[in-house]
Formats: sequence, C-alpha cells, structure tokens
Amino acid sequence: MKRTEHLLSRITINPKIMLGKPTIRGMRITVEQILRALSAGISENELIEEYPELEKKDFQAVFAYATGLVEEEQVFPVQVSA
Repeated sequence: MKRTEHLLSRITINPKIMLGKPTIRGMRITVEQILRALSAGISENELIEEYPELEKKDFQAVFAYATGLVEEEQVFPVQVSA
C-alpha cells in the first residue's frame, strides 16, 4: 500500500497545467497521453525516447492511477420493463 501511495505521488493535478488533467510529476505529459500511446502499441521505451524526462516508475504510477479509478467504479444492474 505504501508503495502505491509513493507511486501515486508522481501523478499531479494542477488546474494551471493541461486544464487540470492528471499529469506526470507536474509536466505537460498527461496520464491520458501515456495510456493512449500504450494502447496504440507504442512501447515504454519508445515513449522514453520521445520524452526523455519520463522514468520507468512514471509508467507504474500511471497504471496505479488507472487501477484506482477502475477499482472505485461501481456497476448496478438496471431492469428495463417494456
């Protein structure tokens, strides 16, 4: 748990940076950008080449952040009657 908290401290939210979207360590690199790139097949190493300020732990932080969002999600069954 402590490790996750440490990782999550790398994710910052500041309304003055990228319209308040979650970013990595206050940089103009958003969690969304990283997830979108990874889901498009771009590797962590390719992203580090493009953004040399990124560190391996930043990717772990992005995954921890996304996991927290999904973990809190609740789905309720809805009955539809005709």
